[in-house]
Amino acid sequence: MNRFLLIDDHFVVRAGLKLIITGLVNPCEIDEAENGESAMAQLKEKEYDVAILDIKMPYTNTLDLMQLIKDTYPNLKVLIFSMNSESIYARRFIKAGAKGFVNKDAPLEDVKKAILLVLSGKKYISDTMLELLADFSSSSEVENLFNSLSPREFEIVSLLLKGEGVSHIATSLNLQVSTIGTHKARIFEKLKVTNMMELKEMAATYSL
Repeated sequence: MNRFLLIDDHFVVRAGLKLIITGLVNPCEIDEAENGESAMAQLKEKEYDVAILDIKMPYTNTLDLMQLIKDTYPNLKVLIFSMNSESIYARRFIKAGAKGFVNKDAPLEDVKKAILLVLSGKKYISDTMLELLADFSSSSEVENLFNSLSPREFEIVSLLLKGEGVSHIATSLNLQVSTIGTHKARIFEKLKVTNMMELKEMAATYSL
């Protein structure tokens, strides 16, 4: 029997995925987790074939969670299922060990294809991702400075680019405001920018 773990903080998303999976894979067993902590608790209790993971969940650094899953449960296949931009996040999560990235706006057939491919041990690469990889490999531009950021710094810069303030980010990540301020200063130093306008211009340059 194939076992799936759905890691998403939205009940409706988990319910929809359950319907899709039960229609594709029979027999199967499906469990749910609403954040990183509950996901790790489930993984300690049971062995799963596939985890379907959202990127943005409260009090969860998903890149850290992805790395922890890869290190602790190397045989678990992970499919990222997210509303977040493929151009920003897909390469990072695939590099961290995910078997595929599918956007929640993708056609149903693409979602089904992604689930079946990952379950079979193959990677799912969307047409969008193929174009991104082709552009990346053929590009002669200077290295993308955003790739120099740590997973936590990348998470924070993504929130900054969404217009969230330092206090809100601190609350969202369950960190001190001073800690976020320190990360922000380090991010600006690494990216060689001095203010949010320059950061947004740099992000636009790299199509973030």
